[in-house]
Amino acid sequence: MAAVKVGIIGGQALYQALGLQGRGEHLSVETPFGPHSAPFIATELDGVPIVFVFRHGQGHVHNATRAPYRANLFALKSLGVTHVIATGTVGSLRDAIQPLHLALPDQVIDRTYRRPCTFYDDVAVHVELAQPFCATLRQTLIDAAPRSDTEVHSSATYVCIEGPSLSTQAESQLYRTWGGDLVGLTAMPEARLAREAELHYALIALPTDHDSWRSQPAGQEPEALLPQFTQRLDAVTAHGAALLRRALPRIASTPTACRCASALALAIFTDRTRIPAEVKSRLRPLLGRYLPSGLV
Repeated sequence: MAAVKVGIIGGQALYQALGLQGRGEHLSVETPFGPHSAPFIATELDGVPIVFVFRHGQGHVHNATRAPYRANLFALKSLGVTHVIATGTVGSLRDAIQPLHLALPDQVIDRTYRRPCTFYDDVAVHVELAQPFCATLRQTLIDAAPRSDTEVHSSATYVCIEGPSLSTQAESQLYRTWGGDLVGLTAMPEARLAREAELHYALIALPTDHDSWRSQPAGQEPEALLPQFTQRLDAVTAHGAALLRRALPRIASTPTACRCASALALAIFTDRTRIPAEVKSRLRPLLGRYLPSGLV
């Protein structure tokens, strides 16, 4: 089994909650998909090698549509990352999932439409995505959940919307009828790209509100919403960071028994001899082991 190295995707709040300030080596990687969102931070956390990624860049300079998902995941693969734990704020579509709880999604409904969603524009590659999150990595997070200071929901369907605006009330109600439990902006194409890169990927969702299906309490001033969101974000991120840290040693010591790491084995439909040399070279970190000697 390859040595475990964990990519952690999040924002400034998670970076601070994990105590990463002033630690590690800052890395930049050239990718065929342009620059990644910010310099990566490579260090160890609880004895496990990690690479931290600011999904939206430092200072949240990229909105969810413009975040460089392909560059981020390609660079993580190039750096030898094997597992990815992402975090992201979400709205809850269910009474049972309260703000400050945590949720570990197992399904996605993808409503994005403006984002590059594959590495393989020049090769016919069709990865299996029935289970869009790594089952083994999710189970490791579930096993670490009982010691949490908040409730952790072990399954949820995440509705990923395009944004940048949030849902209308009618949309939010519609997502509930579809079986959605969470609504957010970033799970796709991140989860799909992780599978295309043969990375074990799981998401810790951080609910901060009930989206727009539930009306705000009467008399609540709009000016109070941002401070409330910030307080909830800090609190739920602290819960997520604690769960992540409990899971890290388990990830490093538990064999990952799933097909994420061989997702391309049956997914490459293009005749290998018909893949242009330039494409083979450009995508070598992803496809190299599937190209016969002399074809890379």
